[in-house]
Amino acid sequence: MPLSTPPAREYLLFVYGPMMAGEPDHARLEGARALGPAATEPVYDLVDLGTQPALVPGGSTAVRGEVYALAPALLASIDVMEGHPLRFRRGPIRLDDGRVVEAYQLDEGQTRGRRRLRSGDWKARLAPRPRDEERAWSRWARGRR
Repeated sequence: MPLSTPPAREYLLFVYGPMMAGEPDHARLEGARALGPAATEPVYDLVDLGTQPALVPGGSTAVRGEVYALAPALLASIDVMEGHPLRFRRGPIRLDDGRVVEAYQLDEGQTRGRRRLRSGDWKARLAPRPRDEERAWSRWARGRR
């Protein structure tokens, strides 16, 4: 009877910033298997740190991103680049479809004073703002005339 090798262990990683497809750091995921788009349960905030976002527990936003299956060695190299566990902390999160995956997170205290991305979508951060007549404040002001 031939010996079979056990299946390789894979980790599921949720990415929500520059490592997503089409973003500048996507090449860091070379060798990972893309599992598709995903969103978190609406219990996080997505915070703009300038060159990257941070996932912060305790909010009210469903954050959009992508899930990848990674080998342990690739995950370890990404841990180093993300500063786990000293800067970002990698830990389990729940997606809106019930899956539990890993994601890099920051604590609320590490993001004080930073802009929250209410859309939950890092790729939409540079989308044009609505015209004045489409904003709630403008609608209210027009109604006061």
